[in-house]
Amino acid sequence: MASLSNKQLRKNRVRSKVSGTSDKPRLSVTISNMHVSVQIIDDITSTTLVSATTVGSKLTGTISEKASSIGSEIGKLAKKNKISRVVFDRNGRKYAGRLKALADAARKEGLEF
Repeated sequence: MASLSNKQLRKNRVRSKVSGTSDKPRLSVTISNMHVSVQIIDDITSTTLVSATTVGSKLTGTISEKASSIGSEIGKLAKKNKISRVVFDRNGRKYAGRLKALADAARKEGLEF
């Protein structure tokens, strides 16, 4: 059996405790070297309720700036779909830098987590 990376171990540990429901769906964040993707997921029905990404968009600037704009976009889309409370799934990433910028922008738009 192949050993798992530290990030994969953290991700598995977080996902064992974090699960989204219809009342409080899961806000899942994926950040790569070039792009930021965010989904709001209901794990009970296994459906994506809202998503936002920088892939295919004309956003410019640093990844932190892109993360901030995607955070505010997901907050607006969530508000539009009557989602106010979510469970934050950081996918094994440290809560700093890009992830913090995204979370702060989403909170400014009214998301609670």
